[in-house]
Amino acid sequence: MSSPTSPDPRNTATTKPGIDLSGRTVAIDPGHNGGNASHPKEINRQVPDGRGGTKACNTTGTSTNSDYPETDFNWAVAQKLEQELDDAGAEVVMSRDDNTGVGPCVDERGTFADDADLMVSIHANGSESAQAKGFHVIVAEPGSSDAVEDDSNRLADEMSNSMADSFTPNTAYGKNAISRRPDLAGLNNASVPAVIVECGEMRNPGEAKTMESESGQQKYADALMQGIVDWY
Repeated sequence: MSSPTSPDPRNTATTKPGIDLSGRTVAIDPGHNGGNASHPKEINRQVPDGRGGTKACNTTGTSTNSDYPETDFNWAVAQKLEQELDDAGAEVVMSRDDNTGVGPCVDERGTFADDADLMVSIHANGSESAQAKGFHVIVAEPGSSDAVEDDSNRLADEMSNSMADSFTPNTAYGKNAISRRPDLAGLNNASVPAVIVECGEMRNPGEAKTMESESGQQKYADALMQGIVDWY
């Protein structure tokens, strides 16, 4: 969260003129939370995984080699994306209100979006190799229904295309950098079209530099915004 003396990270939004999302509702999930690491008991408790089993409430996320945390990156990009959506007339619902709390748990990170048109969960990956590079998009397979699965797949396609206009796709995760997984509770608990976007690799020095910069964060937000607009 911005301090009173810090510039609002949303003030540099670059929404293109003419985009009108009035009457649309978009759910944004900035992955993890800044207080998770100091509350292991809370984030390790078991919650419904959306497939009849359970999973740990949440995790701490990763970081760059200079210890810039994923939670900060996710929150900064989400704030910028929220401003772009606001400027375009959309209603925005967020899974968390700050970057200092704990949770919410992964089941709630799906269900909070129940009244939205779609949900985008913002993350960054933490592969051990510094050579790993690029973004990938994750979509649930199977989806909560055939219709949701179809629309989620279309959202994944649009996100992959818009991200690829500015960033490197990591096709090790699948064709067009789209990974289809049954094991992510946030996606499994979503009743609306939903994707997780792993924006890049935090251990890659070049991508870490981009993620740590405000201009880079804005660039990620712009790409996510374009994917949402293209989906609509």
